[in-house]
Amino acid sequence: MTCSKRYAGALQRLALGVSLWMVSGFAMAEYGLNFQKPVTQIGHRLLELHNLIMIICAVIFVIVFGAMFYSIFAHRKSRGHKAAKFHDNLGVEIAWTVVPFLILVGMAVPSTATLIQMEDVSKSDMTVQITGYQWKWKYEYPDQELSFFSNLSTPRDQIGNKEKKGEHYLLEVDNPMVIPVGKKVRFVVTANDVIHAWWVPALGVKKDAIPGFVNEMWARVDEPGIYRGQCAELCGKDHGFMPIVVQAVPQEEFEKWASLQKSKAVAEAADSTKTFTLDELMAKGKQVYGSTCAACHGPNGEGVGPFPKIAGSKVATGPLAAHLGTVIKGRPGTAMQAFGPQLNDADIAAVVTFQRNSFGNKTGDVVQPAQAKAAR
Repeated sequence: MTCSKRYAGALQRLALGVSLWMVSGFAMAEYGLNFQKPVTQIGHRLLELHNLIMIICAVIFVIVFGAMFYSIFAHRKSRGHKAAKFHDNLGVEIAWTVVPFLILVGMAVPSTATLIQMEDVSKSDMTVQITGYQWKWKYEYPDQELSFFSNLSTPRDQIGNKEKKGEHYLLEVDNPMVIPVGKKVRFVVTANDVIHAWWVPALGVKKDAIPGFVNEMWARVDEPGIYRGQCAELCGKDHGFMPIVVQAVPQEEFEKWASLQKSKAVAEAADSTKTFTLDELMAKGKQVYGSTCAACHGPNGEGVGPFPKIAGSKVATGPLAAHLGTVIKGRPGTAMQAFGPQLNDADIAAVVTFQRNSFGNKTGDVVQPAQAKAAR
């Protein structure tokens, strides 16, 4: 077989491979290989910038590697070519210094303009403070005097492969962030324990949440809808179970939502003065345990990895005061967080009651919110 035939065969195989790759690429397009559809001005700018840089890189690739492959093919030894000997060329030296510099400047100008726009939080219509916890988000609306936690709501049976996974598996929460459409929303981002990162691709926003530091960003959503994201910083055991859901609604609907949240806050405050039955505490405690404790202590109280179990533990079967103190104040120097700032008195009473009367623990203790309040 001659050399030309070998090259022809190789080119045919390469063409076939490229064709198959393109076909498979089109077939897989619905699996989200590109960016999510942007719904903010910043999101559109980022997508345009990404496409521009990709085109520049593709053009450079074609020119550089095209020239290289042509030189290898057209000036190969089998065609009688011999390697030339030369030292340097001033024009070439200047060209390959100036041309890349001009390309970088051309890329830097739109990139810098986009970065400046991303950091400009002035003239915001409202502010939302975002605080990362292991492994949940807290949202505070200073202007509306609202605050709440947002937890993963995917059932543990789905995570444990005991049930069929839902459409939004690991991307669903019990309390989404709600913002009005057409308003510039300033996000103030920080963390309570370790470094997290608040990231919603469709909004074009991503910012690290660092304990002791405050970062800022903003977004103005143009289209009503539900937009999902995740923590984008490796923050511990349940890093992959820390979703973000942002719901953009018209202004009137946002005001109704804010009013409803205030009513819920009043009801929760009233719960802290009530006296509950054991069954009521157990039902409420099971819900709180699933969203707050199960990640480390296991859905069945058996413990996960190095984290201690609840079943038969000295804390859950020992003195009640010590149990309440552990839940409210945590244990410094360990992974046990202080849940006093995260849970109200009714939730603490319920989850402690649940732990002391579940997983084989049979203390019979019924903890009321007043006891949790006193333990603080």
